[in-house]
Amino acid sequence: MSLLSECMRDDRIDLGLVAAKLGTSEEDIAKAAGLDRDALAPSEDAGRASTPRRLHEMLEILDRVVPRFGTPSAAYAWYRAEPLPGFSGSTPMQLVLQGRAAEVIDYIDAVDAGVYS
Repeated sequence: MSLLSECMRDDRIDLGLVAAKLGTSEEDIAKAAGLDRDALAPSEDAGRASTPRRLHEMLEILDRVVPRFGTPSAAYAWYRAEPLPGFSGSTPMQLVLQGRAAEVIDYIDAVDAGVYS
């Protein structure tokens, strides 16, 4: 089962579950996904609000690399800190925050296909 699907509750990503799986705080997850403080506050329509796109993208990226790193927390450390070749020293997290998640996913898929071996 993927990290993304494990953390879904009523068509929303549960920040508490994400934080628990990654061994960090909800605030840290929100920061890593570029969510504002309102994303952490409970709201009347919390079960109906759509999942923030960047959080979804972050988990999709982590799902692709967990097999490589062995644990979700190790994959999350890579996401936050490892500069990607060809992206001017930007980390996957920085690229997601810039709206470039698709480029990170394409890079991971190319590495998995052996293009950058």
